[in-house]
Amino acid sequence: MRGFLGLGSNVGDRLASLRVARGMLAASPSVRVSASSPVYETAPQGDVLDQPDFLNICLEIETELDPEALLDLAKRLERELGRRQPVERHGPRSIDIDVLLLGEHPHESERLTLPHPEILRRRFVLQPLLDIDPELELPDGTRLASVLPLLADQRVERVATL
Repeated sequence: MRGFLGLGSNVGDRLASLRVARGMLAASPSVRVSASSPVYETAPQGDVLDQPDFLNICLEIETELDPEALLDLAKRLERELGRRQPVERHGPRSIDIDVLLLGEHPHESERLTLPHPEILRRRFVLQPLLDIDPELELPDGTRLASVLPLLADQRVERVATL
């Protein structure tokens, strides 16, 4: 099943954290990383704006994991990479791995909503997703490319590749 993950870091060696996280995902027997976006530097979003800028990427994956199992894997890798809990919502973090989309159907549980509920409000997610697949649509048919111009006020600067 095709899916997309968003990775971000704004503490420590941000680029190294993204590289290691991508490598750990690729080394997982249950996930195949099929594409990676460029790295973008972005301003913090949400409630905590007084913090360092983030580096963000998106990954396209293939997996047979269900949404909850993929979330479990993401959270386990975050812990292995030194992310401490609890982290203030939208606060600084060494690594963040978000499940953005998985398969062609929505999913909702107490722990996870897919598509990610913030996907259409975050240019730092939309831009890298569109780098991977310019025609990407949500399960309801919303074309991500049609939403990107609405977020032009959010700073997203391409800085590297992994």
